[in-house]
Amino acid sequence: MKYETIPLLTKNEIESAISRNEPGELLCVVLSAALYSDDPVWAEDVCVRLSNQEHCNVRADAILGFGHIARIHTKLAESRVKPLIEAALRDKSDYVRPMLMMSR
Repeated sequence: MKYETIPLLTKNEIESAISRNEPGELLCVVLSAALYSDDPVWAEDVCVRLSNQEHCNVRADAILGFGHIARIHTKLAESRVKPLIEAALRDKSDYVRPMLMMSR
């Protein structure tokens, strides 16, 4: 595993990447939105949209993104996010479930 710096991406770059739906690209996209966006509602929406993505690493990073948004902006839409986190605890992927357990 190799650490790579999460790039600072614009909303347009992030939305374009989501449209392309390339898992390798989406890994950075979801974290860029969560870590750097000054619009927590939009960043949360990005994480919501990608929390059901086909690729398990993208789903895990989307759930992780909720934690970053909550830490940075001190708020999340609990009624929208909590069911997604609870579902991730039952995710079919062994990668998503352990990532959540480590963050508890």
